[in-house]
Amino acid sequence: MSDRILVVSTDCHAGLPIADYKPYVETKYHEMLDMAVPITVDMMEKSEEMFLIKEINDAWRAPVEQELTGAWDYRQRLNMLTKDGIAAEVIFPDGITEKNTPPFGAGLGLSPKDMVPELQWAGAMAHNRWLAELCANDPARHIGVASIPLLWNVDQAVEAVRWCVDNGLKAVMIPTMWYQQDAYHHVKYDPFWEVCEDLGVIIHFHSGPAPHAEYFGDGFPAEDRRDEFPGAMGVFVSEVMWWLYRPLTFMIWGGVFERFPKLKVMIVEGGTMFMLPPWLRLLDFQYSEGDISAKLGDFKSHLSLSPSGYFQRNVGIGASCVRRADIEARDEIGLDKIMWGSDFPHPEGTWPNTKQYYKDTFSGLPEHDGRKILGGNAVDFYGLDKSKLRAVADEIGPEASLFN
Repeated sequence: MSDRILVVSTDCHAGLPIADYKPYVETKYHEMLDMAVPITVDMMEKSEEMFLIKEINDAWRAPVEQELTGAWDYRQRLNMLTKDGIAAEVIFPDGITEKNTPPFGAGLGLSPKDMVPELQWAGAMAHNRWLAELCANDPARHIGVASIPLLWNVDQAVEAVRWCVDNGLKAVMIPTMWYQQDAYHHVKYDPFWEVCEDLGVIIHFHSGPAPHAEYFGDGFPAEDRRDEFPGAMGVFVSEVMWWLYRPLTFMIWGGVFERFPKLKVMIVEGGTMFMLPPWLRLLDFQYSEGDISAKLGDFKSHLSLSPSGYFQRNVGIGASCVRRADIEARDEIGLDKIMWGSDFPHPEGTWPNTKQYYKDTFSGLPEHDGRKILGGNAVDFYGLDKSKLRAVADEIGPEASLFN
């Protein structure tokens, strides 16, 4: 076994400054894009004021301003990967941090709320075109997660998945929240699950979306009403992970993984993983203690596995910046499920102090377990080219001595 560790970050972000997406947007939407850019930038600045303490964020950014351009500049990105010892990365859209979200609401949230379906699709495909170009620099190292606004049109989503695969993208992100649209236990989504299963495309849900107006008041983010809603941020951070797990509740009970047993799903940046065991216990309780809910009828005979059984078979955890306390619960959660992520280029991530994070978090951990969490599990889950990544890791990977 090589002394160096093969590291895969299952949570990195990339995207162009929003105006720079124009060459990737269909010409017929250029006028709308020109109108949308200043409005979107203004809303991002207002969101940034609410979600980030400006003085702290500015101080964090100052010494790494040039390196932050790795969010879209490939040479800077390679520098980041080298310094962090990352052999491969899974790349999601970006957001407010660098004002480089895809246009027309096609970024991380992919929320359908107040969105124009045609425009959101246009923004998503613009990002996907750029992302395919970025990943084509080295497909073994860069696993791009395409943006798919599934809720509006299933047939269009199926065609988009085929386009993504044809252009080297075999991972997709779909909305975590659906508002007035049909949830994911509706059978109308079966063609989408089917094409992803057939083509080996992994579905992703990324944290962040939540009903912000309930926390911060109507008019968010244009209106700052935090004085009227004390504790709003505390409510948000306490609930946001619940919204990340919620789609899986619908998919599990809806029999999605029963009908499509090879379908793979990742939940990413889910914060503290100690929420997962009690959530799974709740689902399993309702599955196994049927006599308690017998008066509600048969809601489980269409399932051949328990909810936790589907979770263990079909779902992975993108454990961004995972804490040691969560790692200590790996046997309860499932060691094979846990896949580390750096969250570059976000200030809550490990970058630019990832090397110190490795030592602080993984020191004293059994090397076998640490190697799986830092990269081995992701290599298996995503079907990555281990031999190519091993060669990269032998050059830049962190030393195994960090486990001592």
